Amino acid sequence: MRAPSSPAMERWRARIRDRTRPRFQGLSFNRLVPNLMTLVGLCAGLTAIRFALLERWEAAAAAIIVAGVIDGLDGRIARLLKATTRFGAEFDSLTDFLCFGVAPALVLYLWTLDGLGGLGWAPCLMFSVCTALRLARFNAAIDGAAKPAYASSFFVGVPAPAGAGLVLFPLFLWLQAQSSGLVLLAEVARHPAIVGAVLLAVAGLMVSTLPTWSFKTFRVRNEYVLPVLLGAGLAVALLVSEPWATFALVGLLYTISLPFSLRSYRRLRAKAEAGLVVAAAALEKTRRTS
Repeated sequence: MRAPSSPAMERWRARIRDRTRPRFQGLSFNRLVPNLMTLVGLCAGLTAIRFALLERWEAAAAAIIVAGVIDGLDGRIARLLKATTRFGAEFDSLTDFLCFGVAPALVLYLWTLDGLGGLGWAPCLMFSVCTALRLARFNAAIDGAAKPAYASSFFVGVPAPAGAGLVLFPLFLWLQAQSSGLVLLAEVARHPAIVGAVLLAVAGLMVSTLPTWSFKTFRVRNEYVLPVLLGAGLAVALLVSEPWATFALVGLLYTISLPFSLRSYRRLRAKAEAGLVVAAAALEKTRRTS
């Protein structure tokens, strides 16, 4: 038979039985993952500046590329985990300004434009200012009126990460020419006039109203899935074998795509406006007959 318990033992068992597991107040770890990724991207941008000060140009370019990859992932992961917050959006915007507005300008200035003094600093300054204006306009549009359906697949102007990739095109070309022994091409790519012109041109594209494709909602038709996969495999092979030539080629292809994105935007807008005219005419006809 079970021995009777003492009153003290019963009170101790009651305390153990009634004890509940304490719950800590705060955010779940899943909601912190996007902000942690943004923090890593910020560190990559700052490290790019350090590498530029040490004249380690390959490492500086690679750090900015890493920041761009992280920037392309953190937003998608935040939406996937349902962890989008206003703090995260502001943090991401500040990180983008440093990684894609300040870091590329400083890298290019220390790489080739510092020999011109204030004249070489002016394009870098203009590029950073235009990046800040582009990001401010993007943030203001978030709280503004909703875009038409046809405009949801387009950015207004070149986005900051793409702008950083475009201004680094001379550096990518120079790195590839250096590894291939193309002395003349390397000298042309590093010429301050070329680099300054690229900085000013990309700065203008970022603050322009040019519609550019947003690949966030990009869909691939079923008949194009296999060619896209083959193209992705080819891109990876080129990236592994000739990374700097691949990045330069991507920047060149993106620049070529800008007129096509404008044509696509105008075509969709015209179709939407024609649909509105037809709908208005049908509504007016219905009113007259009723």
